[in-house]
Amino acid sequence: MVARLGGLDSTVNNAGASPEAPAEVVTEANLDLTMGVNVKGVFFASQAAGRVMIGQGFGRIISLSSQAGFVALPTESVYCMSKAAVAHLTRCLAVEWGSHGITVNAVAPTFIRTEGTAPALADPAFEAEVLERIAGVHRIGEPVEVAGAVVFLASPAASLITGHTLLIDGGWTAR
Repeated sequence: MVARLGGLDSTVNNAGASPEAPAEVVTEANLDLTMGVNVKGVFFASQAAGRVMIGQGFGRIISLSSQAGFVALPTESVYCMSKAAVAHLTRCLAVEWGSHGITVNAVAPTFIRTEGTAPALADPAFEAEVLERIAGVHRIGEPVEVAGAVVFLASPAASLITGHTLLIDGGWTAR
């Protein structure tokens, strides 16, 4: 596929699993699933892209982390841990592959209004808590706000940015 298309300019690692449970009842299966998708999947997808990009001397790798990798959320210890790992993996790969012309960054959004978050946000008390924590703008994010950051990090305008996780959290972590 790469040969047919003439190379690989950028790749976006966008997959996630987040079974919620209090830490004292998390099962090994839930931990394995979450770490497998959120960390192992990101690593091996990045490795596959990195191999191509090293050979061509250029590339952009962007992974989806989460603001949950920077804050503690009740019942989401494994998810938070996995997204923190994505942020650190981003730094490691940026340092390792930078000399090959590859930038590696991540985007860490807050709650974004999607089909996946709709059930949680349907609870008025939960939505009110989220709005309060999104301290700067007090609103739920939209998918286009995440997409815009990804497009920026893949663009020439971000050619000197690497090893960074861009928080798109409306001020949540500024508190």
